[in-house]
Amino acid sequence: MAATGMTSRVYPTREPGAVAQAALPGGVNWFDTARGYGHGEPERALTASLRAVGVRLGEVLILTKWLPVGRRSAGIARTIGDRIGALQGYPVDLYQIHQPWGLSSVQCEMREMPQLLRAAKIWSIGVSDFSARQMSRAAAARRVELAADQGQINLLNRNVEGNGVLDTARKLGITLMAYPPLQAGILTGGFRDDPVALRRAPLLRGAMLGRSHDLDRSRPLVRELGRIADAYGVSRAQVARNCLINCYGAPVPRSRVPPQRSRLR
Repeated sequence: MAATGMTSRVYPTREPGAVAQAALPGGVNWFDTARGYGHGEPERALTASLRAVGVRLGEVLILTKWLPVGRRSAGIARTIGDRIGALQGYPVDLYQIHQPWGLSSVQCEMREMPQLLRAAKIWSIGVSDFSARQMSRAAAARRVELAADQGQINLLNRNVEGNGVLDTARKLGITLMAYPPLQAGILTGGFRDDPVALRRAPLLRGAMLGRSHDLDRSRPLVRELGRIADAYGVSRAQVARNCLINCYGAPVPRSRVPPQRSRLR
């Protein structure tokens, strides 16, 4: 099954099917979730929404993650049942090591993941926020075939071009999954001349901690995105995401409520 669009962090809504009803018609069929996003609540909210509108197994792709912080690799096999249970019958199409900062080595973690693959508890293996060296170690451990590395990539954060991540991913055939693709909305241009909107955007303020220069740095880029968008009759967000798709990999937009999903299309 081909992934035609992706979104992240689904939360409960008053109407159980609202998320799926907003996402699927817009071409979103790939959903990113994790234990670390809310101890299973987002996973259950996602699958409840899919079930409410009659989405069958195999009609969407779901990825989730094992959180290694403060844990050892033995917990991967021990807790996979919790992830499967939270997905309420939908398969784990991609299972990722959420971060590279566990109590066990990457090699130990990669000894556990293929066992889940052989037992048909997951269908592919990925990582998140791994460096080029960590990706290489993970791929070399028992010849694990990594499907994806999810990391911080957008037009204001192109560090993967210089730190080896992009070259390593291409060499190993690993898909890069980019977040936050619009740098918390900065690249849409919506906050450029509207300080009131900025004060009302807690997600953006959180993303800006230590990066207050991004708004000033973004102005020439946002203007150019606007020029291209106007020429093709699309939005700045669409131009920015298209750049990511063509240069890096799959963008992972972060949306909490259905109306935001409609704006991401």
